[in-house]
Amino acid sequence: MFRREGLIPTVLGTAVSLASFSFRANSRKYSSFSNILLGFGLAHIVLGVIDLFEHNEDEW
Repeated sequence: MFRREGLIPTVLGTAVSLASFSFRANSRKYSSFSNILLGFGLAHIVLGVIDLFEHNEDEW
């Protein structure tokens, strides 16, 4: 069965990363804020993917 435990952080991280690119494109004024958002987004993506693979091994 498909588990969604790692899917939620991965989708959330993707949304936050895309939001950081929109802040970067609008103005250089928010570049540091955009970098922080990008870091949080990428961290969520990595942790979500690890969680997906970790729970995938339990099914085998």
